Amino acid sequence: MAQIDWHQPWLQTWREPGLRVAQAVAGAMPLHQALNSEPTAPLRFVPQSELPDGQAYEDYIFKTGQCPTREGLHDFFNGLCWLCFPQTKKKLNQLQAAEIAAAGVRPVRGPVRDALTVFDENAAFLSAPQALWDALITKDWQRLFIDLRPLWPQAQLVLFGHALLEKLVYPRKPITAHVYRAQVAINSIAYLDAWVAQDLSAEKLAGKPFAPMPVLGVPGWWPENENFSFYDDSLVFRPRR
Repeated sequence: MAQIDWHQPWLQTWREPGLRVAQAVAGAMPLHQALNSEPTAPLRFVPQSELPDGQAYEDYIFKTGQCPTREGLHDFFNGLCWLCFPQTKKKLNQLQAAEIAAAGVRPVRGPVRDALTVFDENAAFLSAPQALWDALITKDWQRLFIDLRPLWPQAQLVLFGHALLEKLVYPRKPITAHVYRAQVAINSIAYLDAWVAQDLSAEKLAGKPFAPMPVLGVPGWWPENENFSFYDDSLVFRPRR
């Protein structure tokens, strides 16, 4: 956690609770206890050893209101997601539990559970003018990040997926988010949380309503993209098939 640069623009949402929890862990407090010390914790964090053998992780959370937690960055950011987006995380867990109850735990996840996992691990929320969204959907990277660059101050991008946040501790050009459109202005994280939780459904997620976007291409998020040759890398900014 000492490697986290809390001044990065994508960590603005997470900075305040993240610093508190990280400092508690640095003082030798177990991660689950540090998360439980936050007043906004919507459930109880417990050591990973509390998860019974053979029980699905999502099913355990749904039935007990407890989240098994391992030491390390992955579960650190997962815990922060529960603190900052409690309604969205609860809705995702309810949808996972419903799928498990209906079909059991299978070697291959179905389309809804696949989409739920992608959302939980790698989603980002974008509220933006229609022109930016259209360019993102068509993977017109030149238009999205260069021609329409003056529109980006009107956009709001908030990262959500805890694996995405973990990867960005060590920023690399290819890191890509699965962007979910927030069709509202992001007035606050609490407002966004409530809107996303209401908007999510198994039917919508089964259609994979995501648009991939290399997040370090966002204007103002990475110094190297001020040189527009940054976007010429076709292995990262891939054309639409």
